[in-house]
Amino acid sequence: MDVIYTLIPGMIFLGLITVGILIWAVKKGQYEDMDGEANRILMDDDDPLLPENQKTDRRNWPDADEDNGVSDKG
Repeated sequence: MDVIYTLIPGMIFLGLITVGILIWAVKKGQYEDMDGEANRILMDDDDPLLPENQKTDRRNWPDADEDNGVSDKG
């Protein structure tokens, strides 16, 4: 029975802390744009990642089925 006298105030304290953190997050704007960041990853950027002068010509690269010096035979 003594444990209950400790658990009840402890749970009330944790509940108040949780409500306080939720109120703080709402005031700081954490929940204002819920869909913006989720949809941002789906948008394709049309800008090239590398400038034209830094792109390599992959036509001269060895094919994956050709022997490129790596042997997978034990």
